[in-house]
Amino acid sequence: MGGKSSKTKALAAGQNPLTERCRMYDDITQTIGQTPIVKVNRVGVVQGVNLYVKLEYFNPLSSVKDRLALSIIETAEKAGELKAGGTVVEATSGNTGIALAMVCAQRGYNFVAVMAASFSVERRKVMRALGAKVLVTPAPLGGTGMVKKAEELAEKNGWFLARQFETEANAAYHKKTTGPEILAAFQSQGKKLDCWVTGYGTGGTFAGAGEAIKAGSPSTKIVLSEPKAAPLVQSGKEQERKEVMGKFGAPASSHPEWKPHPIQGWTPNFIPKVCEDGLKMKLHDEVMLVDGKDAIDTAIQLAQKEGIFCGISGGATVWTAIEVCKKMPAGSNVLAMVPDTAERYLSTPLFEKIEAEMNEEEKALFDTTPLGVS
Repeated sequence: MGGKSSKTKALAAGQNPLTERCRMYDDITQTIGQTPIVKVNRVGVVQGVNLYVKLEYFNPLSSVKDRLALSIIETAEKAGELKAGGTVVEATSGNTGIALAMVCAQRGYNFVAVMAASFSVERRKVMRALGAKVLVTPAPLGGTGMVKKAEELAEKNGWFLARQFETEANAAYHKKTTGPEILAAFQSQGKKLDCWVTGYGTGGTFAGAGEAIKAGSPSTKIVLSEPKAAPLVQSGKEQERKEVMGKFGAPASSHPEWKPHPIQGWTPNFIPKVCEDGLKMKLHDEVMLVDGKDAIDTAIQLAQKEGIFCGISGGATVWTAIEVCKKMPAGSNVLAMVPDTAERYLSTPLFEKIEAEMNEEEKALFDTTPLGVS
């Protein structure tokens, strides 16, 4: 404690602390990125080891996928693949769809999301509120089912298929922004980044930011985490792929090691090509598995002890990072990615024990003063 705040330092340097984060922008997409890194002070503390989290829910639509969506649309515009008034279609577990719906709304494009029924209903509502159409595929078909449906719609209607799981625009944006942001933040504080922990949905953060981190700080250890119920990467078994609309890389089938898990947004039932590209670059030093229950419990602890309101995937990454901290020497700095907000999970097991009505303790507290007591 006792150190000077960033606002105090800004004042000492003759800067206006009110404009340190409060700036003016021409449109909502310009606010994407430059998300804060925050120290974890009370959850899973390992003496002498510093644990930090990069809070991607500070993006305008509250997830890391805002970066991906902007990159996909801007790349398509520059390549002439997306014209004014055009339609974008994509398979999504929710966050990419929400991000694409935002960017399409800002740019004046139509957006059609295809989403498996197993993902939280609030994500559908958010996309529809942003003007998107949402098509829901049967849950048993998993990620490959929604991907296939999006491919069919793109081919039949001539729509632009976003291809979040295969496009080079995904990792490229994280290489240009997320990774350098992390390096710059630690360098500005004179701190060494000893370990970076991330999971994967598409694998864009892992492949792109991971490449930038390894290039700028070769000694930084990279730990890739995935669900214990779906150890696709750890299995070492290759993902079958196929060509779709003249481009190779889409999943040809479900990965044999996949089983359902509660960490939404992480590890679909196939290894995305973007993630595989990162694996082939040998960016990671270790793969660690996390149980869904541990991910949920950690997310709840972060909310109740740190005020960090993250989703199950954030809980999973932080749980992994805490385990990493236990093996690190004193003075080490560990950073975990927090992909999104807990508000995307209201209808999921994350909120299973969170009641909407007053419990007995709350009722007793209510009755301690006269107002409303019968």
